[in-house]
Amino acid sequence: MAENTDFTPMFGMGSPNDAYAQYFIGNSYLNPLTSAAECGVGLSNVTFEPGCRNNWHVHHAAKGGGQILIVTDGRGWYQEWGKDPQELTPGTVVVIPAGVKHWHGAARDSWMSHIAFEAPGEGCGNDWLEPVTDEQYPA
Repeated sequence: MAENTDFTPMFGMGSPNDAYAQYFIGNSYLNPLTSAAECGVGLSNVTFEPGCRNNWHVHHAAKGGGQILIVTDGRGWYQEWGKDPQELTPGTVVVIPAGVKHWHGAARDSWMSHIAFEAPGEGCGNDWLEPVTDEQYPA
């Protein structure tokens, strides 16, 4: 849990990400920065404890859409289905087009935070899929 670490994300730890906990292996924390109702785009800082990762998932859209990640703290991984994992470090920006199956999370030995938002689009939705197995997760 966050209380047991000196890790302090640039945009704050936030609260346990209980609403989406079923789609994560390990603990994550959510700190909303803006809301779509407030300014048209919802931005959230998501923090992953070491070893935490979300399930494979896809952001769908009839037009536009997708997801953008901006890594702010720590070290982690991003992977698209059928491709090798990419290391995430502060300053990494990942643009994920709609329809791409992917996952992201912290390295085994590091906390990681990123700002996440869904790119505006039409008919946007999200499908949560299977967990990332230990064999798929980078050593």
